[in-house]
Amino acid sequence: MNLFDAILLGIVQGITEFLPISSDGHLAIVQHLLSDFHQPGLLFDVMLHVGTLLAIILYFARDITGLATALFRKDADARRDRHLLWLIVAASVPTAIIGLALKSLVEQWVENMAVVGGMLLVTGTLLFISERYRRGGQRGVAALTLTDAVLTGIAQGLAVLPGLSRSGSTIATLLFRGVSGETAARFSFLMAIPAVGGAALLSLRDLDALPTADLPAYLAGTGVAFLVGLLAIRMLLGVIRRQRLVWFTFYCWLAGALVLALLN
Repeated sequence: MNLFDAILLGIVQGITEFLPISSDGHLAIVQHLLSDFHQPGLLFDVMLHVGTLLAIILYFARDITGLATALFRKDADARRDRHLLWLIVAASVPTAIIGLALKSLVEQWVENMAVVGGMLLVTGTLLFISERYRRGGQRGVAALTLTDAVLTGIAQGLAVLPGLSRSGSTIATLLFRGVSGETAARFSFLMAIPAVGGAALLSLRDLDALPTADLPAYLAGTGVAFLVGLLAIRMLLGVIRRQRLVWFTFYCWLAGALVLALLN
């Protein structure tokens, strides 16, 4: 893999990981168009996700610090942080179970453009339903429930399917449950930390198959995904505050339809 391909894919990952349009789907499309692209397993994809994971950690450093110290603090915010921490743990359980169950299937489908196109259409439909039927969107962190966490964890687990947006699925689930847009986005980003971290650990076995000459490209792609991801987080939070997710609905429908049309 050359440096240009790595940087291009890093830009794609940084933008699409946080905007609800499926990073895996867009990576699959771009990789399909790059004739010389090759990676051991899904190692490069995971490295790009690590880049955007680092963007989450930096952007939400204060939230993460609060979660990490919640069990040892007795200040006014500690109870809220402990509540959020347990919900993230609860959401991670169905995510891990579904992700592990679908891992081999995802590796088979990652280059299947029919699957990618179909899942983009599903992503657009989920966003449309969440915007059309959202229940007021007034519930904040303190009002999140175990049911919210489990359902969102299931949505995140299913989003390993290429073309099904992780952020789109989880945010749509919470909006439909009546959670406020900003709370939905923050919970979605924070619950991604254990999910992406776990996927990175599972992909360490592929490091042995990585040619040493490709290492600079892998690191460059990760760095670009990190920098672009920081900008994309800020953009999505602004979009959600203005309740403009419907525009991503149209984009996903159009992108999915184009992918399927080009197959014929």
